[in-house]
Formats: sequence, C-alpha cells, structure tokens
Amino acid sequence: MNIVRKIRQDNTNDPHLLGKGDIKKLLVQYSLPAILGMVITSLYHIVDSIFIGHGIGALALSGLAVTFPIMNILAAFSTLIGVGGATLTSIRLGERDEAGARSILGHVTILNAANSILLCSITYIFLDPILTLFGANDLLLPYARDFMSVYLIGTPVVFVFIALNNIMRVTGYPQKAMLSSFITVIVNIILAPIFIFVLGWGMKGTALATVLSQLVGLIWVLSHFLNKKSFIHYTKQSHKLSIKTISAMLAIGLSPFLINLTSSLIVSIINIELMRYGGEMAVGAYGIINRAITLFIMIVIGLTMGMQPLVGYNFGAGKMDRVFRTLKYAAIGGAAITTTGFLLSQIIPAYIVRLFTTDEELLMISTRGLQIITAVFPLVGAQVVITNFFQSVGKAKISVFLSLTRQLIFLLPFLLLLPPVFGLDGVFGSLPAADVVAFVVTFFTFIHQTKKMEKEYGIKVLRKTKADKKSDDKRQQSIDAS
Repeated sequence: MNIVRKIRQDNTNDPHLLGKGDIKKLLVQYSLPAILGMVITSLYHIVDSIFIGHGIGALALSGLAVTFPIMNILAAFSTLIGVGGATLTSIRLGERDEAGARSILGHVTILNAANSILLCSITYIFLDPILTLFGANDLLLPYARDFMSVYLIGTPVVFVFIALNNIMRVTGYPQKAMLSSFITVIVNIILAPIFIFVLGWGMKGTALATVLSQLVGLIWVLSHFLNKKSFIHYTKQSHKLSIKTISAMLAIGLSPFLINLTSSLIVSIINIELMRYGGEMAVGAYGIINRAITLFIMIVIGLTMGMQPLVGYNFGAGKMDRVFRTLKYAAIGGAAITTTGFLLSQIIPAYIVRLFTTDEELLMISTRGLQIITAVFPLVGAQVVITNFFQSVGKAKISVFLSLTRQLIFLLPFLLLLPPVFGLDGVFGSLPAADVVAFVVTFFTFIHQTKKMEKEYGIKVLRKTKADKKSDDKRQQSIDAS
C-alpha cells in the first residue's frame, strides 16, 4: 500500500515525464498499476472458474474451456485495433503530437465497436457449428452454448472497454486504468455467485455477470475521456477516420492480433487432442491449468504494458539509451515472475488445482498436466517481454515472427508428433518443448536486431565497457536533474 500511495503522489498525469527521470521508478510507476490490473483480471477469470467448478460441475469447466479459443479469436480483432492504437498513442506523445493522440482515441472507439458488432453477430448465428468445430461434443455443447449465447451479446461492451482502458493507461493515467479493472472484478465477484448459487442461472449467469461488470467499467472509462480536463479526450473531430492512421494502427496491432489468432487455433487443436487422448476431463484439466498459469503470464503482460509507454515515448524521442535500459529491467522482471510460477507449480500443484474442483479424476489429470506444462516456465517471461519490446518500437514484423515461431512453427509440429508416442503427456509436453525452441530463436533474433539498432543509432548495448556504463550513468543523472 505504501508503494501504491507513493506512486499516486508521484504521478502528475503528464506523459512527457517518460522522457526523463529514473527509469526504474517510471517502470514501476507504469507497470505496477498495469500488473495489479492484470492480476485483478486474472483473479476475475479464476474466481469465475472456481464458481463454475463448485457451483455447476466438472463438465461445466470443460464446456467453458471449449469457449476459450472462440473468445480469443474475437478478442484478437479487438487487439488488432486496441493495442495498435495504444502503442501508436505512446509514439505520438513521444513526438509531442497531442492532436494525433486524440485522433487515435476516436479511431479506437469507432473501429472496435463496429468490428465487434459484425464479428459477434456472425458468431451468434453459427454458434453451434462453431462450438462443435472447436471440440464441443454432446456433453459439453449445452454448457458452452449457454455461456457464449450471453457473452456474445455483450462482447462490444467488453472490447470497447478493454481498448479504451489501454488508451487511458498510456496517456498518463495508469492508476485510473488499474482502478477500472478493479471495479469490474468487484462487480463480477458480487454478481457471479448470486446468479449461479442463488438464482441458479448456471453458465448464462456466469456470462451475464461478466458482461454487466464490463459495462460498469465502460461507463467509467467513457466518463474519463468525455471529460475535457483529461490529458487526451474526445473532441468534435473524434468521429473522423483517417486511412493513414488506421493503416498505422493495424500494422502495429498485427503482432498481438496474430498471437491471439494463432493461439486460439492452437488451443482448439489442443482441445481436440485432449479429447482424443484423455476425454472430457482432460479438456477441463487444460482449462484449469490455463487459468492457473495465465495469472503469471498476465503479470508479465502487465509489466510489458508498463514498459510500452516508456519504450514507445523514448523511441519516438530518439532516446535509445533509455529504451534499452527499460527493456533490461523488464526482461529481468519477466523472468523472475515466471520462475515464481514454475516453483509454485512444481512444489504445490495439487493445492493449486483443488481451488477449482474436488473431482478426483480431474484433480489427478490437472496436477500432472500443470507440472509438465510449466517445466520450462522460467524462460517464458523474458521471451514475452522481448516480443512485446519489438512491438513497442514499431517493429511489427519482428514481433509477428517471434510470436508465430512458437504458436505455429514449433508448437503445432510438437502437437502432431508427441501425442501418438506419449499419449496425454505428449499433448501437455508439446507446450514446454515449443517454449524451449522459441526462447532460443527469440534470443538470437534479439541479438541480431540489437546489433542493427546499434549501428543505426550509434549506441552500445551488447558490449558495453565499464567506461560506457559510467558514461550512461552520468547521462542518466543529468537527465534526472533536468
């Protein structure tokens, strides 16, 4: 609480402070609220799964797991606009183009609303065939259908809220963005048990609680951007769209879009393989494991969200020393986070799984699966940070390449090769196998790209001498003093 209070006192809601001051302090200032927001969001999904597991049953968890790839595909299209808009906003602010940042706000709002309505309408019409395609059988289809039929109606609310909350964070209001997420979680935690345990609405109640909580969050962020006192806010020109701006947003957002899209397709393949080698309970087990490890991944993503405005601003301002210092601290932090997840998953996996279910068969499969999937988890944190770093400096092609290597080039072949030999363990083992290869590729890609940036910007990153580091420290002290 003291850290949060101090950050709140230090924050002046001026994004131009990103170009000066202590990098560690700024990274904490922007990352901590984002991390807390991600933790809150993860707990929100975890609590939902706990309510479903204990209030509806083990098959309901499996039914929910079938919906994950579909929701992620829809979210990918929101990410294409939202993340691209947030990154471009940071770069515009670094260039001191505040009018450009305000224009992006309007683009993000309009485009997210339009694409979510179109996509969700199509999905709703063909819902049963889509669910079946993604692995739902006769036992799981009713649970998955009940959840998605309600969730799809509220998806435009969910996506616009998430996108605008990202814009709020990068425009100098990280604490307020964190509070947005906190509000939605509190509302969901209040409504979900009422709808499930008291009113007996089952999966539909779970989805309704999710949508209503996001609606409260949307009202909160809209009130912020409608307020002219906010650093970036809606103007009379906010409804005007520019092909140039849209193209720039889509180019930057392409990486996370493809990450989500390929991840969704891979998860659907995983679900099909799980059904083949372990049945409905194996699908439910992966749903539990996903919820558990996503908590740590989301913390790393929160860290990269704090890194993004700091890297984006200083990259736009041409301050490359500060860009790479930020990356260094973020990569160390990311590795530390996933290492913590690895230790907990290896030492007390059964305690983690018991939070979600008391079904003995589901417990056994989930416990073993969690230990296998997190076998090389310490490598994942740095890999995620580096991938997002390239996105933050506008190198979308590199970020896309690093994302696709894990999701398609490595994971898919392992999913096809390992299960026939090792059965269910092979399905679970394909994920850490892909993580190892992806980390190696990411490491060497980073070295190669960094050498190119050293030549381009006339800086030293990989082979700094003590004199270079001392010079950097003096330069940083000079910047801090100014």
